[in-house]
Order: sequence, then C-alpha cells, then structure tokens
Amino acid sequence: MRPARFFSVKLIVATLIAAIGLVGFTSLGIWQVKRLSWKLDLIERVDTRLAADPVSAPGPSEWPAITAEKDEYARVTLTGSFLNDDEVLIYTPSDFGPGYWVLTPLERPDGTIVMVNRGVVPQERGLSGDFTRIIGETTLTGLLRLSEDKGWLFSRDNDPEGGNWYRRDIASITEAKGYAQAAPYFVDQDLTDPRGWPRGGKTVVSFRNSHLSYALTWFALAAVMVIGYVLVLRLHFRRND
Repeated sequence: MRPARFFSVKLIVATLIAAIGLVGFTSLGIWQVKRLSWKLDLIERVDTRLAADPVSAPGPSEWPAITAEKDEYARVTLTGSFLNDDEVLIYTPSDFGPGYWVLTPLERPDGTIVMVNRGVVPQERGLSGDFTRIIGETTLTGLLRLSEDKGWLFSRDNDPEGGNWYRRDIASITEAKGYAQAAPYFVDQDLTDPRGWPRGGKTVVSFRNSHLSYALTWFALAAVMVIGYVLVLRLHFRRND
C-alpha cells in the first residue's frame, strides 16, 4: 500500500475543516461559559444591592473610584432641588410605546449636580411637556447607574446642538448644559406615583441568561465535528485498504 494514498487532497481538506471547526466551536463554547460566570455574578450583585438599604449617593471625593462592579445598581438616596429648565428628554421604546426618559439635573446642597432619570413618559406627553415637575427641595431614592457613553448596534448618536438625545451619556449632557461639578453617574428614580408621569421604577433588573444553553450548543457542534471527522477517516481508510 502506497503512503500517498493515505494523504489525499480530500483528506487534507477534511482535516483542515475539522480542525478549524473544532477550534472555533470549542472557543465559542468556552467564551459562553465565561459569559455565564459573568452573568451569574452580575445577577448576584444586583440582587444583593436591590435588597440593601439605600445609602447616600457618592459625592465628588468618591467619583473617581466608581466602577460598574462595585457601584452600579446600588440603592442610593439624594437630596436637592431639580433644575427643571434644564431637563433632557431621551428617546426610548417603552411599555407605553415610543416615549422619553426624563433626565433632570438635581442640585445638591454642596452645589454639585446629579442627573436623575425621573422615569418614562409617552411620546405625546414628552413633546407637549404634559408631566409633573417637582419644585423646591426634595429627597428621592433610586438606583445608581453608569453613563451610557457607548452606543448600541443600532442606536443613534446624540445631537447636543439640536437638543436630540438617544443615550443617557451623562458627560455629554452635563457638558452641553455647562455643569462643571457633575457626577459621572445618574440615578434611576424609584416609582413614586403609579398613575403619574414621569413613571419611575423602570430600571431593567431582570437579565436574560441563556449562556449555558449557548455553551452546550457550541460544545455539541464541536463534538459533531469530531464524530464527523472520525467517520471521514474510517471511510477513507476503508477505501484504501
């Protein structure tokens, strides 16, 4: 039997395809396992923070150390006065159809600014300004959220000059409003009036977790690739016996 018969072009191509498929599917499976670990950690962190008592929202000395892992979704409390003339409407799909987040700067007693997401209003109410505004000093609770400075796949860019906003990019919003001492985060206000507008308490705190099924799918495809390659080898060697 001649050695050349064991190394046909078809076998070499099949080997390359099997190797690429095995490495690719296995890598995707491992990546999903890592995503699963990250998602479970996120869910645990968020659940723990949602159950905790609210703490005072971080002040200027704490701003540089704020991170998603340590601080996002923490329950916080704020006291100050809303600067309603500088409120910003940010377009968002909602349970009520097209709508807007109402982001209003809140000035704290020390003069610093924290942007507060007071909740969502339907598009018609947002455009007409038909929603409640709070006058005078107030105290509120909510969830600390980090700035959405990066867009999603199909998200539109903010247009500060035109006053059109599509992301809760706190840095660009506070810069456009001329605030020098503004927190790098915003606060999603809790629901206070289930019949009023804006309607708070709309933070998404339930996270879809399909990473395990995705991982099993990729590993199964890797196994199919191995089985298929073994069958190809058996067929090849039988033909060359």
